[in-house]
Amino acid sequence: MTQRALILSGAGRYADPWHPFADTSAQLAGILRDAGFDVEVSDEVDARMAALGGPDAPDLLVLNIGDPENTAPEHPEPVAERKGRDGLLAYLANGRPLLAMHVTSTSLHGVPEWEGILGGVWVRGTSMHPDYGTARIHVHPDAHPIVAGLDDFELQDERYTYLRTQPDLVPLATHEHDGAEHPLLWARTYGDARVVYDALGHDSASYHSASHRAIVERAARWLTAGRPAR
Repeated sequence: MTQRALILSGAGRYADPWHPFADTSAQLAGILRDAGFDVEVSDEVDARMAALGGPDAPDLLVLNIGDPENTAPEHPEPVAERKGRDGLLAYLANGRPLLAMHVTSTSLHGVPEWEGILGGVWVRGTSMHPDYGTARIHVHPDAHPIVAGLDDFELQDERYTYLRTQPDLVPLATHEHDGAEHPLLWARTYGDARVVYDALGHDSASYHSASHRAIVERAARWLTAGRPAR
């Protein structure tokens, strides 16, 4: 059977003025379809998160969503956040994989476990990115199968910097800023669930890079390896 991927794409309170989520989610969908996945893109983030613990959960969850606090209404949605948290935790507890992209590291404040799940988050007042433009990405090909045999590359993107990361994190790709290397890509496990975070992907130009497309495809294959399609 074909493995099913669900891309949750920023819309409503998960959208922001800076990120073209529809465009980047379409790029991600194209990469995954080329890799043989049956792909669905949905912008019903809260509802689909809540359903993740059910029998129709996808074989691969991709989160490409923004920070709901930037667009939160005067009265937030604690019920939706609680149900979304329960769904995500149930999905991961079943050993199902997660690929989180770019600005998703700023999101899911209603999930206290999120930082431990993802392995690193954006911290307001500390994290930043240099101006959007040509980014030189340093690949660590010996660190993981996702990047094995890949060379350093350049692309048009934002370079997230000074993320707060877990002490056991092993960077698979980094960039240099202010004389230090900052992680942009990593793979980890949360319980029995595999997790990959890719800080690249600000807009569709990021996916014009053959190297970045290869990383996304390899990440999807690693995340779902050994798991039978349902």
